[in-house]
Amino acid sequence: MRSVLFLLVALAAAPVHAERDFDSWLADFRKEAAAQGISVATLDAALSGVEPVERVIELDRRQPEFLQTFAEYLGRRVTPSQVARGQALMAEHAALLDAVEQQYGIPKTVLVAFWGLETNYGATLGSLNIPVSLATLAFDGRRSTFFRSQLLDALRIIDAGHVAAADMNGSWAGAMGHMQFMPSTFRAYAIDGDGDARIDLWQSLPDAMHSAANYLRRAGWRANEPVALEVRLPEGFDWRKARVANRLPIADWTALGVLTQSGSALPEVNGRTAIVLPQGWRGPAFMVFDNFDVVMRWNRSVNYALAVAQMAQELAGGGALAAQAGETGALSTAQVIALQQALNELGFDTGTPDGLLGPRTQSAIRRYQVVHDLPADGYPAPSLLAHVEQARAAAAEAGRLAPAPGPTFAEPAGPP
Repeated sequence: MRSVLFLLVALAAAPVHAERDFDSWLADFRKEAAAQGISVATLDAALSGVEPVERVIELDRRQPEFLQTFAEYLGRRVTPSQVARGQALMAEHAALLDAVEQQYGIPKTVLVAFWGLETNYGATLGSLNIPVSLATLAFDGRRSTFFRSQLLDALRIIDAGHVAAADMNGSWAGAMGHMQFMPSTFRAYAIDGDGDARIDLWQSLPDAMHSAANYLRRAGWRANEPVALEVRLPEGFDWRKARVANRLPIADWTALGVLTQSGSALPEVNGRTAIVLPQGWRGPAFMVFDNFDVVMRWNRSVNYALAVAQMAQELAGGGALAAQAGETGALSTAQVIALQQALNELGFDTGTPDGLLGPRTQSAIRRYQVVHDLPADGYPAPSLLAHVEQARAAAAEAGRLAPAPGPTFAEPAGPP
């Protein structure tokens, strides 16, 4: 299994086009950009002498060898030192953050949580030139349509005078500034917060904070509601109910015996909420609200959204998580593929094994857990993999395995 994965990684890392074709591609792109109104001066400043960057392609193809548990993810991002730094910055920029909160309705603790998670409060903005990186990715071919549109938007931002081409730096995928906006996000949501008639998400904290708050408000932020809340589940709780898609009114959860982790009643909100278990039934449980969906529009990661919620809580003076972390250890990408393959052969359809823990794989895990009288949390714990492998071995010995599709190399997640 591992040798197949390594072969696929090597193939995926190979350039799709020969380097000599890039000049032709770039000439055609320049014609398209000029036809859309982008000035020759901007095209020359951003694209003259540009060559594809192999490192950018490698980063786009990169697959993590091991997944992170929620405890590991949170522990690396929401630390006492990070919280203390965020609180100091909230005090330093209190006037700005209070004004932004009043105008947009986004709590300053939430904005600072995003700031800390995205760029370590502006300390890590990224050093790769955005036009060069996007040209590389648009030429590469794997997601050329998406990155071509991002490159056009980046050039429009330069053309509008917001930033010089040489100063437009950020991540390999095109995210930039204090809050790591993609060019299309910049053009749709970025705000001139300091009134100087240009939008500078790199050097102007007012621009960055106003822009982030504008994005969250327009994405549907609900004032005076949390993102997520650690909860205490009653004994005998049906773990199948704990999934993002199972939205219920607060009254229904209360009737089931769900309380806050401190034992108090749940907050009263108008929307429906869900219970999520980021590290399985042995780990912490969270109730997630409508604002959780807003954060997920920013970054499609449950762990990220919960980290924003936890960071904001601790920035506001709240405590760390009360529940234990859950089962230790995380599966590698190869182990996830092996798990998916085994579940398929046992009749629990995960689709083509790809190493990604999407809804289809989680649903297959839950069905397997129900059949085998295990807590049906849908979580791919190491103990679950061991159980599935034992069941597969027994089924193979009895001649009861179903044919299953072979593994594929999973495409990395999209840009931030």
